[in-house]
Amino acid sequence: MQTLKIFKIGGQVIDDEMALSGFLKDFSEIKGPKILIHGGGQEATKFSRRLGIEVNKIDGRRVTDADTLDVILMTYAGLINTKIVAQLQSFSCNALGLTGADANIVYSKKRDTFPTDFGFVGDIVQVNTKVLEVMMKEKLTPVFCAITHNTQGQLLNTNADTLASELAIAFSETCQTELYICFEKSGVLTDVTDENSVVDELDYDSYQELLKEGKVVEGMIPKLDNCFRAIHQKVSKVCIGKPEMIKNSLLPHTKILK
Repeated sequence: MQTLKIFKIGGQVIDDEMALSGFLKDFSEIKGPKILIHGGGQEATKFSRRLGIEVNKIDGRRVTDADTLDVILMTYAGLINTKIVAQLQSFSCNALGLTGADANIVYSKKRDTFPTDFGFVGDIVQVNTKVLEVMMKEKLTPVFCAITHNTQGQLLNTNADTLASELAIAFSETCQTELYICFEKSGVLTDVTDENSVVDELDYDSYQELLKEGKVVEGMIPKLDNCFRAIHQKVSKVCIGKPEMIKNSLLPHTKILK
């Protein structure tokens, strides 16, 4: 297999039709095998509030009770995933929408309730790369929403950055993999209010310093934790920044170093 490029798209880009369409057009033009993972937390939050369902987060991570899980299934696997697949088809990219339950591709276990009970949240145990290899050999482009399963009929909400990272790690055993985390910021910022404060390259020790200084908070922490896990597990390249970086590597973004 050629170099496999794995992209995760999330944040405000999902809610911005023009930004999302521009990303999907650029993504469709990438040659070779590729996989897309998308989030949709803001959309899920919006629908939860419409339905009068309380949104609860701890350190940037969503607590998923039974009602919230239903909302996530409807928004991630239904509304968002299907729209993304349809747009990719319009750009002549033969996309296939998936959850981790499809063909048993991603098996998870429900997260332990100690020290914090996150509800129906899944921690990934295993990724079946062989099924995805068959798909990509047939020129299909897998498009995952962040839902996995426990092989016993229970669907689980799973962090999209984690899913992207674990897919990249699993494939790194058999091919060269690159991971791109795309969202509305230009990368890791030392000042969240200043887009010009991008850290061009970030190693683990520097990341720990940013944490101590309180410059990396909430949702950015699990994002970067997953980036560093990937780069420490044979993934050849990990970058984080705006979607435009996939077309123009000279644009500001953060490259993750060991």
